[in-house]
Amino acid sequence: MTTGPRTGRAARFPRAALATPHHLASAAGAGVLARGGNAVDAIIAANLALGVVAPYLCGYGGDVFAIVWDGDLHGYLGSGRSAAAATPDRLRRDGHTVMPTFGGASVTVPGAVAGWFDLHARWGRLPFASLTEDARAYAEGFALTRTGSETIAASAVLHGGSASWRAVYGDPADGRVLRQPGLVRLLDSLVADGPDAYYRGAVADAIAEAVGRDGGHLAATDLAAHAGEWAAPLRASYRDREVAELGPPTQGVTALEILRILDGFDLAGMDPVDVEHTMVEATKLALADREAHVTDPTAMRIDPHDLLEDGFIGRRRAAIDPDRAADPRPARPQRGGTAYLCAADRDGLAVSLIQSNFLGFGSGVHVPEWGINLTNRGASFTLDEHAVNVLAPAKRPMHTLIPGMVLREGRPDLVFGSMGADAQAQIHAQVLRHAIDRGEDPQAAIDAPRWRVELGDWGLRHEARFDPDLTAALAARGHRLTATAPFDMGMGHAHAIRLEADGFAVASDPRSEGAAVGR
Repeated sequence: MTTGPRTGRAARFPRAALATPHHLASAAGAGVLARGGNAVDAIIAANLALGVVAPYLCGYGGDVFAIVWDGDLHGYLGSGRSAAAATPDRLRRDGHTVMPTFGGASVTVPGAVAGWFDLHARWGRLPFASLTEDARAYAEGFALTRTGSETIAASAVLHGGSASWRAVYGDPADGRVLRQPGLVRLLDSLVADGPDAYYRGAVADAIAEAVGRDGGHLAATDLAAHAGEWAAPLRASYRDREVAELGPPTQGVTALEILRILDGFDLAGMDPVDVEHTMVEATKLALADREAHVTDPTAMRIDPHDLLEDGFIGRRRAAIDPDRAADPRPARPQRGGTAYLCAADRDGLAVSLIQSNFLGFGSGVHVPEWGINLTNRGASFTLDEHAVNVLAPAKRPMHTLIPGMVLREGRPDLVFGSMGADAQAQIHAQVLRHAIDRGEDPQAAIDAPRWRVELGDWGLRHEARFDPDLTAALAARGHRLTATAPFDMGMGHAHAIRLEADGFAVASDPRSEGAAVGR
């Protein structure tokens, strides 16, 4: 199945809503809602299914982050740490001159499995086993979409050298039934023994052995030491709303910095060219600050609130030249493949969740016994000893993953987010500009054309649907523009749920193969 642009209004449901970037995962979540599960049950079931049907976006070897509303706001940081034995010197002795993007040295402890169980223990209503049913069925075999087959084929350029990966994913024809028996075994083990089945014993040993064979230093003891963290989200005002994002090690503070800068401009009253120029320039400043400051919160050299303080934001606003594009100090791009999903129900739960192996299938280290593609989130680190995000033992790297939520008068108004690596904070700002400043329906806000600033050279990629006169005017101000497809997957997959008086308005991104569902 291919998914074309879906324009118009968001789907409306009276009792519950869910959106994911793959229709089979959305169906899994909808089934849980129909069986009496709540929003947290549904989003866990959907994420378990996504790890099977879209392993090129996320999976059982990655990390997870969430914001949950249950009458109060809660944040969950489900990111794993580097190996306790990992240091820049050790990697240099192994022959690395820069932090590797792939291979065993790029693997950090996967945090997603622990995260699913932690979220379920706090809010789940149905037994965890019932949440795995569709994922397990899909692992036994499901038909690939055209997008899935094309993405897996493209991934073979990076991962096809692994015989075990190739044995599972090596013939990705459109409509081919993909079978992942290792994931069937893993799901059965998780149902029987909970998270200990993953972080201790045979699975942990197999992960450590696979990483070691590929030149990494992750040990079974590193997995046994893993624990997710509950952390209050950062909050910042934007217009008459309050936006909540997760703090470090995520780039949530980057999204909030962009919004805080923009909050000082009357975007609704500005010329369209001035609006886009101002948003792009605010984005560049916030991304440069991310590069300079964001890492594991225990290693931060400043308080993240300092990046949102009135005086600092005022100086950032003043640094924007209204007539000319700037080139801040170069920053290192972060790439990735990620899945964002959201859910809400009439019992008062709202969940914004994002999960990823980092770069598609991750590190290229495959654990065949258990069907796990291990994250390469460690690639976010640097070996530069002077950088805040330098590799260190048992350290969490800077994360691009950011779930979002908007509050109005102290209660959830919009549950939203997007995949897209460096583009995520940028997409947050663009979606909210449409949803808040322009008052658009969530689906229209997500359908709107997007751009993304590229950190490597501060170029500006944009979907071809932008008005040519607008892009010409931006080019005249010094922006280096590159046009992409009209609906470009590289601009992220955003999804959103707006909580309304009589139910939920839910929107799914036409750039994905997803679906907005509910009941």
